[in-house]
Amino acid sequence: MALGTLFKCSSIVLRECGAFTKLTRTSCSLLPNNWSCTSALTRLRESHGVVSSPMQSSGRHYARAVRKKAVPESQLSDLQPSLLKMEYADVPVAQTTDDLVKRLISLELACHSDKLRMKKEQLVKKVRRDENDRSSVEVKVAVLTAKIRNFKEHLQKHHKDKANKRHMLMAVDQRKKLLKRLRLVNHEAFEKVCSLLDISYSFPPEYYRPTTRRWLAKKALCIKVYQEVQKHKADQRLKLRQEVRTSSSLSQ
Repeated sequence: MALGTLFKCSSIVLRECGAFTKLTRTSCSLLPNNWSCTSALTRLRESHGVVSSPMQSSGRHYARAVRKKAVPESQLSDLQPSLLKMEYADVPVAQTTDDLVKRLISLELACHSDKLRMKKEQLVKKVRRDENDRSSVEVKVAVLTAKIRNFKEHLQKHHKDKANKRHMLMAVDQRKKLLKRLRLVNHEAFEKVCSLLDISYSFPPEYYRPTTRRWLAKKALCIKVYQEVQKHKADQRLKLRQEVRTSSSLSQ
């Protein structure tokens, strides 16, 4: 039964295709001069309800140009490749070596971690209090800022890296706590750090609690209990005063 219905359906489809090809051949011979055969075929297909298959429509666009996403500028792009690495910056011999050795110990052939260390050092120099400052709040904020921007650049290329996203959110929370403490302790230093490191600090939202009947009843009960406790304490203080007065009058 299944094979019979399959053969019947295929014969009907072939019959319709043959009739359609005959119709197109005869219609193309009767076309006016300003009409093309392809436009006539499309109009005949639309009039007879023949729709092109999705494979044909998708196959026509195989040579479409792929749009590349705009890659944002990295924070390490402003580092000059002629700068020496941190471990060779204070060595006087490194300044007088030949060009090949300089290329090997400079940032031109350095790895990503060496460039990130150099970027951290640049941000620390902007906000540190003195030359030996390595543990102040400003220095910690600068180091966390370099880490956060590095995590963000990595996530823009690899958006499915969940571990990297988790580390970035933890660093953002830690930096927010440090900035909050710095804003309360030294507001001038807070504004200076935000302007030098280009940080936009968003204030925490105000506490808001929806008022429900249960919360109102609980609040009224707490107020009533507080008033009763205050009355009880006032009575006890009054009794103590009376006892002190009676004892002083008896002693006299």
